[in-house]
Amino acid sequence: MPADFPPWNRIYAFFRRWRDNLLVKEFHDRLRARVRQELGRDAEPTAAVIDSQSVKADAVVGSDSRGFDGGKLINGRKRHVVVDTLGLLLSVMVTAADTGDRIAAQVLLGQVADVHHRLELVWADGGYTGPLVQYCLATLALDLAIVKRSDDVRGFVVLPKRWLVERLFAHLMRTRRLARDYERHTTSAEAMIYWSMTLLMTRRLARPHPQRA
Repeated sequence: MPADFPPWNRIYAFFRRWRDNLLVKEFHDRLRARVRQELGRDAEPTAAVIDSQSVKADAVVGSDSRGFDGGKLINGRKRHVVVDTLGLLLSVMVTAADTGDRIAAQVLLGQVADVHHRLELVWADGGYTGPLVQYCLATLALDLAIVKRSDDVRGFVVLPKRWLVERLFAHLMRTRRLARDYERHTTSAEAMIYWSMTLLMTRRLARPHPQRA
């Protein structure tokens, strides 16, 4: 901790209280609505993008919440996120890295749909195909649109709408605390992601706006 901060256990007590009472997420969500309104958008989104990111876990992460992602060859955790069309975070869920995207998406999209009632369309990549598409339409009233990669394209290509969530992942990796997962509890890992995005949005709101002619 910096020298001008109180003892770490006192700081952590505040963090734990805010985390457990969902105040971290509430601060974040209020700022997101403010940012959207500043940009001329409605506070509540109608479209979103879902994706996941696997990250290595530190030694303090227990075996009960870590796993091996065979596709990315990463031993750690996976961050499942839903962002709006501005690339702002709507919701995040942290799981073991071996948790399937479709399994996590069913839970995460259910949580998002319960909060964001105007949400109608969610873009996703090919990893979310299958029964999840019908489940979202029948149960959550969400149109899950799969953005597929063309078989004619080789190498790394960012698919349409995917750049929105890739930009969020890039921001998270620039946050030193999130370069890998250092948290013992997944709820703390989620709170750290909300804090990172909160810092991003406060900087945007504090930035002076050019005066209109």
